[in-house]
Amino acid sequence: MSACVPARADSARTKHIHPPHSPPPGGPRRFRLAGADVSAAIAVFLIALPLSLGIALATGAPLQAGLVAAAVGGIVAGRIGGCPLQVSGPAAGLTVVTADLIQRYGWRTTCAITILAGLAQLGLGCLRVARSALAVSPAIVHGMLAGIGVTIAVAQLHIVLGGTPQSSVPDNLVALPAQLANLHPADLAVSVLTLTLLLLWPRVPGRAGALLGKLPAALIAVAGATAVASLTGLLLPKVDLPSWSSHALATLPDGPVLGLLAAVLTTTLVCSVQSLLGAVAVDKLVTARPAPAGHVKRSNLDRELLGQGAANVVSGSLGGLPIAGVAVRSSANVAAGAVSRNSTMLHGVLVVIAALLMVPVLELIPLASLAALVMAVGLKMVSLNHIRTVTRHREVLVYAVTTFGVVFLGVLEGVALGIAVAVGVALHRLTRTRITHDQVEGVHYVHVRGQLTFLAVPRLSRILHQVPPGADAAVELDGSFMDHAAYETLQDWQKTHTAQGGAVDITGRRPGTRISEPAEEDGCRCRPWTPWRNHQCERPPKAPSPDAHGQAATDGATGGTLAAATGPTAPGTRDTRDTRDTAGAPGAPHPLGASGAADGPTGHELARGISAFHRNTGPLMRRELARLAREGQQPSQLFLTCADSRVVTSMITSSGPGDLFVVRNVGNFVPLPGEESGDDSVAAAIEYAVDVLKVRSITVCGHSGCGAMQALLDAEHGGARTPLQRWLRHGLPSLERALPDLDARANEPEQKQRQEQKQGQEQVPQDGRSRPLLAGRGPVDAAERLCLANVVQQMEHLRAHDSVARALRTGDLELHGMYFHVGEAQSYLLSEDAEGGVFALVPTTDLTA
Repeated sequence: MSACVPARADSARTKHIHPPHSPPPGGPRRFRLAGADVSAAIAVFLIALPLSLGIALATGAPLQAGLVAAAVGGIVAGRIGGCPLQVSGPAAGLTVVTADLIQRYGWRTTCAITILAGLAQLGLGCLRVARSALAVSPAIVHGMLAGIGVTIAVAQLHIVLGGTPQSSVPDNLVALPAQLANLHPADLAVSVLTLTLLLLWPRVPGRAGALLGKLPAALIAVAGATAVASLTGLLLPKVDLPSWSSHALATLPDGPVLGLLAAVLTTTLVCSVQSLLGAVAVDKLVTARPAPAGHVKRSNLDRELLGQGAANVVSGSLGGLPIAGVAVRSSANVAAGAVSRNSTMLHGVLVVIAALLMVPVLELIPLASLAALVMAVGLKMVSLNHIRTVTRHREVLVYAVTTFGVVFLGVLEGVALGIAVAVGVALHRLTRTRITHDQVEGVHYVHVRGQLTFLAVPRLSRILHQVPPGADAAVELDGSFMDHAAYETLQDWQKTHTAQGGAVDITGRRPGTRISEPAEEDGCRCRPWTPWRNHQCERPPKAPSPDAHGQAATDGATGGTLAAATGPTAPGTRDTRDTRDTAGAPGAPHPLGASGAADGPTGHELARGISAFHRNTGPLMRRELARLAREGQQPSQLFLTCADSRVVTSMITSSGPGDLFVVRNVGNFVPLPGEESGDDSVAAAIEYAVDVLKVRSITVCGHSGCGAMQALLDAEHGGARTPLQRWLRHGLPSLERALPDLDARANEPEQKQRQEQKQGQEQVPQDGRSRPLLAGRGPVDAAERLCLANVVQQMEHLRAHDSVARALRTGDLELHGMYFHVGEAQSYLLSEDAEGGVFALVPTTDLTA
């Protein structure tokens, strides 16, 4: 068994036996070719034909070798490869490598090197190391392609001018003045015509442009230049395809062993990296396009490497060029709507047919036209978008060094030089640490930017000792790594500084991990938004030791005397016992104690949370909050929701300070004007938000498991004596909307009600009004039905307020209904298009758009 195919222990049990009562399976499935694959194959073929001839011309190989590589890349790599829609063939990125090999060893030895490179790719594919190729910095890859593009463009410029290119870029540049002085007008005219058609064809305006744009510009450019040259009778060097009977095949490699090994390594590296990166790019193109007619699987990079290796072995054996994934053809294949690997294989078949039947037509193509086409492809490999990207990521040095190395030294040498520079840049970033010291209002701030390693310890120690003894200090760590030497330096200084009466606050590290010793014993690593009572990573609080003034003693975890609000224990620690029953029990101490100190468990939790904010969140939000303090609040929405502790508005809306003007009350009620019963707080908030803050929308948010709704269902609505009972009277209209026939439905058989809920059916009540639905189903119980109806009812109450009515009439305000299911952590938005309203689930794609 091949090492490439893992054996399965249960392979003997994988026979597919049809069920005993089903008809026997039919014969083998018929081969079906989708229409989208046919049209995509034709489009790719029309692009591949001139480019394959042009790349063969640029390398100095027989022109037939380009057609062989295009056919083998389409059929073999298309059938075996792991990226269904990637089109393989002779690539411009291999032009410089192949041209150098042909010049050094000859064409037949170059074919043998292609075979050995394919075998190396097969070995790498069996070892499943394809993902390792993606570890190469994109700046190196883009720099390599840019260097190859410059080399191609400079070499083909000589053919465009009617001359012959030299062996290297420096030689081509030296010979360029003489070539300009001795240019051939016919070759130059055909080349200019080709470049003009190539540039202007995609830009034809109007409906005609949309129709003609379906034909590839490369084909039109070469065909147009060929037609003009033939009609005008220009005497130009043209394509010469010798008889297939005299086609040169591979031979045993002849040359120095080290040189041949370097050639195989270079070919393997360039082919593999370009193909694997191309497969990743094709996945992105497939994901970005509209939903195709068929499902396209993501690339299997190890299988793609195997397919490329097999294609290179076959291509080299048949006398073809080295093969790699080609970006231009792959992009055209995806854009044309291909849905399977059949398009790639069919394009290879069309190349075979053209190579056998269209030889007289192909021999009419001027070489200058092909040279102009390849020169344009080379110039496109120097992408301005790539340059902007590497500049933005501060990798332009790696890009530039790789590009110039490939141009002046060679592909392998340039890539090796780029890797060395990339490693140097990474080490420089790792060791480059900026440490600054500022004093603001008596507090000394030490800001550390970058990774804190032993190389930065001398500077860190010098800056820390600039903080006067006994002063308040804050150390802000803006980095993701700290080694042991830096850790000990910072910890020793903290102990010394706190022993001298100073206070130290260390911020910026991962929440819950601190420099002080208690963090070593049990640092808190709870996730954000975790409730206090679910923090299971903290110790019981230490007993407070009040001093003469009754305040908490010095806290060793923070290195200073904490204020009364921070409590007697170290930040990040708490009593893990469940205090829900004792916190509010009769006789229990006040949460903050008589003097405001955090004596009780609840006060400790609050103080711990405040201390965590000061330590972790405060430094990150200080600038933003300072800006909001200067500019004042400018919220865009009024968010009216229930006072339930499980509804965290900023969490479920992903909003921040200044975004929402929040009004909370029991049951998210909006009393009608004149029915406030002495409480105008909700109406005042609405008026202030609409008329003063000029909010653009108001959202009424209900939630599952609402205690106010359950109280409405359970209460006897007679005389209202307590404040809560008086407040719940504002929910009576919602109760009438949701359950006018509640008493009648209570007498229905329970089985019938469950059946209605299961089928998602809402019976039309006796009052004829439809009830709100939840994502196409009926509410699970009366409480949820009341929650949904309450949102709709409170939106009607909102419209009765004068300020809201005015803003709605002028179009300056929108009203939204929302329902948050606590148990599902899902939000539903009210769509009032349907009768009665439907609360539709908010999909994840909408939230990230």
